[in-house]
Amino acid sequence: MNKTCKAAALSLALALPAAAQAQDFNATVAAGHPGVFRWVKMVDEAFAPAIATALEGTGYSVTIDGQYGGAIAKVGDELETVEAGLAEIGICQSLFDPAKLSVQNVTYYTPFVSDDPRLVSDLLHRLHVEDERMTAAYAENGVVYLGAPVSIDDYLLMTTFPVESLADLDGRKIAAPGPAINWLSGTGAVGVSGNLTTYYNEMQSGVYDGVIVFASAALPGKLYEVAPYVTRAGLGAQFAGALCANQDWYDGLPEEVRAALHTGADAAEEWYVSALEAAVETSFTVMGENGATITDASDEMRAAWATGMENAAKTWAEELDARGVPGSEVLSLYMDAMRDAGATPLRDWDRE
Repeated sequence: MNKTCKAAALSLALALPAAAQAQDFNATVAAGHPGVFRWVKMVDEAFAPAIATALEGTGYSVTIDGQYGGAIAKVGDELETVEAGLAEIGICQSLFDPAKLSVQNVTYYTPFVSDDPRLVSDLLHRLHVEDERMTAAYAENGVVYLGAPVSIDDYLLMTTFPVESLADLDGRKIAAPGPAINWLSGTGAVGVSGNLTTYYNEMQSGVYDGVIVFASAALPGKLYEVAPYVTRAGLGAQFAGALCANQDWYDGLPEEVRAALHTGADAAEEWYVSALEAAVETSFTVMGENGATITDASDEMRAAWATGMENAAKTWAEELDARGVPGSEVLSLYMDAMRDAGATPLRDWDRE
């Protein structure tokens, strides 16, 4: 073999380990909601691009295949789909899977704490990263918390009639989602379980007199057309879910790829919260321009609402305690963290 051939052969041999290292990983991402929802859009808009950037020069790549709108998982079934390995990653919705992700619903049992979705998002993410009690439920169900909290902007009251005090709610049928129906206790209103998909038609037909909803959903749902009275009472921003990955799949990934998934989730969180903040501002502007009457509840009304409400948080926490889940501990953890972060709850749900 001449010197030229030997040199070429040596170069090829030296290059082989690097070439062998190059590897693409496929990740199906499951979401029950369709791609028009902001918490689903963040996957393609921020999560996937950030992963690609983080892996540049490593020899690894991840191909994201989004399966949305119930294609492989209905809303609330994402965790089970990921656990079973039918998808590598999912938008695990704690709000719609309370049996398995119970402590993640702590914000929905503690209204009047903070109306800032960025604060709620950042704080819940930090608690998940730093406290094993927040991630135990994921581990028990064979998944890993990646991040990208799905925060929901401040819930408000939208009604077919003007609201100046709690007395105006007496006897009125008000729909609310999931645990938020507890927020109506003590108001005199008749709480009805409902969801975004039916709010418009049922208020238009008179089934409901109003709903508890958030501005960023009220605008695209055109709820202001049938419930033009918008009362901002500071019921609170919420945590509704996050990205999670199949434990076995995650554990089998190279360290660089695992790190990139978390980097991608961080980017998705920032994209999501920034987009949400912009959407909330736009929502109030457009609803007002289209005839909605937007008012802020008086301090007296807010105080009366908070103090008259049953302490569902305490009941929820004690029921979890009885099942061996640290409900009371997580309740105190969350409330203490919120107070430390500067929030001023109208009621200290954990200290009663």
